[in-house]
Amino acid sequence: MATTETKVSGSSTVGLSWARVCKECGQQHDSQDSHLYEYQDEVDDELVCHICLQPLLKPMDTPCGHTYCFHCLSSFLKEQDFCPVDRQRLQLHQCRPSSLLVRNLLDKLTVMCPHCAECQQTMQRCELQPHLHNRCPVFRRLREEAEKRKRPSWNELKGRKGDGEGSGDAKHSATLSRNSTRDQPEPGLINPAYEEGEEDHNSLRSSLVAEATVVELIRDEPGEELGLRIVGGKDTPLGNIVIQEIVRDSIAARDGRLAPGDHILEVNDISLASVPHTRAIAVLQLPSLLRLTVMQEKGFKLRDQRSDQNQPTSTGSPGSHSPHSNATSSNNPGTVLQVTLVKSQRTEPLGIKLIRKSDESGVFILDLLAGGLAAKDGKLRNNDKVLAINGHDLRHGTPESAAQIIQASEMRVNFVVMRSAEAQEEGGSSRTSRRTPEPQYFRRRSTYMKDPPGGFSSQEKTVSLKKEPRLSLGITIAGGRDCRSRLPVYITSVQPVGCLHRDGTIKRGDVLLSINGVDLTQLTYNEAVSVLKAQTAQSQVVLRVIQTLSEESEEDTEANDDELDIAEDSRDDTLNWTPLWTRWLGLPSHMHWCRDIVLQKTNNESWGFSIVGGYEESHGQQPFFIKTIVPGTPAHFDGRLKCGDEIVAVNGATTVGMNNSSLIPMLKLQKNKVTLTVVSWPGSLV
Repeated sequence: MATTETKVSGSSTVGLSWARVCKECGQQHDSQDSHLYEYQDEVDDELVCHICLQPLLKPMDTPCGHTYCFHCLSSFLKEQDFCPVDRQRLQLHQCRPSSLLVRNLLDKLTVMCPHCAECQQTMQRCELQPHLHNRCPVFRRLREEAEKRKRPSWNELKGRKGDGEGSGDAKHSATLSRNSTRDQPEPGLINPAYEEGEEDHNSLRSSLVAEATVVELIRDEPGEELGLRIVGGKDTPLGNIVIQEIVRDSIAARDGRLAPGDHILEVNDISLASVPHTRAIAVLQLPSLLRLTVMQEKGFKLRDQRSDQNQPTSTGSPGSHSPHSNATSSNNPGTVLQVTLVKSQRTEPLGIKLIRKSDESGVFILDLLAGGLAAKDGKLRNNDKVLAINGHDLRHGTPESAAQIIQASEMRVNFVVMRSAEAQEEGGSSRTSRRTPEPQYFRRRSTYMKDPPGGFSSQEKTVSLKKEPRLSLGITIAGGRDCRSRLPVYITSVQPVGCLHRDGTIKRGDVLLSINGVDLTQLTYNEAVSVLKAQTAQSQVVLRVIQTLSEESEEDTEANDDELDIAEDSRDDTLNWTPLWTRWLGLPSHMHWCRDIVLQKTNNESWGFSIVGGYEESHGQQPFFIKTIVPGTPAHFDGRLKCGDEIVAVNGATTVGMNNSSLIPMLKLQKNKVTLTVVSWPGSLV
């Protein structure tokens, strides 16, 4: 057995600062050093790193049978090329993460809160970070003090009142922890998210805050998905690589630090700032550990209302530090509500049952227990989506994390919830009320005709075959207008045993147009299967498909496609295979399906999204795409708008042919409500 020694004493909080304290272990150490923990029991020698002589962190197994901390081993191998114990030749890419059993044993080691002078709690190592962020009084005090210091002085704020209106990203400065290309205005970039209402003369300008963060993710198996859906790339109008969605219960979801809208700047020191989409996907599919440097929007820095007590206060309670305090109030015709429950004693239960849904991320209220505090209060309702509790963002959270926050709360529990329009109309009184399926007319065939983005196009292909009636075409399909993204039916594989494989014209990813003159573009999956079975029973088959193309060099495209095909085939999951996001961009507009998204806000709020697109000298007229969604804004709370969505109309008026100078005023004129008609394609899954 090994007795571990504490490297940093947690008995005193003197000299602690929020900037220097580690947000994961709570100790003060350099960012490049390993985390420090105060272990309460002796640790088995098998769980101790042979380099730092401390319990393993992110353990990695070598081919020669030794185990080290990832950080220790990677630092050692930068200088040497052998195993520290037996000196056998070794490179980092030969190592693999330790088994789940070993990692679970390490997570269950008992540690003490590093701020034991005021907080003497002990817990499992894996529970320390949630404890620090939700329950530790010292950690909470350091965070609040840092937030107070970040608020600009009254003189600085007063000086901003007379600032002229700017344009693009340069309008509001972002607080960045590292240099980024985001500091420079980009061609065609407009930000209606950052526009203030013209009539809001008394409000003080606030700045958009963004931070660069490093996130490490480990694949247990080389082909395992991270659970990220990715959009963007230098060959697309977005330019940057952006996370569109986090897949539930995936590696990224369990880690919890990444969020939709994060811009991926680097992966394992490989810059993604100017790489095409396919190259970025190949880099993100590297095996084992990935070190992602991402730029995360943190929302708007709140105004200091205490210094302006004579001024009218804006939406939200004075002095509130929560990013959700600017959300739509319960009196607003919008769907975002704030509810505060006050307990008679700290341990009083709220009487709320929380669930997750299979078709939508986040936390929902299943039921309010009769006689409970929430039921007596009467403001929360069944099926409300919980956006935040006590300032903790739960838009992509879990019922378990929500329960932890509630249990750690004091007497007041502040909820921010989103209520569907149907629930408001029905009164939400039914015990069995559930969110009704989205009506079909909300997802409809687009009538807005336009050209694809510059560099993307499509071509039709027709194959005419004479075959035996019982001979199969040898293809598998997916999609259909009843699937989540309302995709057209596309080919997921061409089997070697079918007649289409011998012809060689039809490829995986091709979209089906018709078979023997029967249109397939607007059918559901089951309808398409029935039609294909009926028509392939004939001896003569004429199949029309459409293939999307890009101007990316053919050699690079083929090389990257080969890499991706190998990774996808290794999963043997052709039924769930989906084309890359960029493949959808070249599809002609008559095959698009669109939806209307209605956003509502108060006069002094921003819509909460930025856009790229419009006229560009290099590519001509480009469609408008959503590039950023800002936390704590109407677009964020609504949850339907995604990065990579294409805006085809505003309040029914087409955006085709518009430039920045015509679209910006249109969005600014919509003071309280705007209807965005968008086309949304699923991001590339990695």
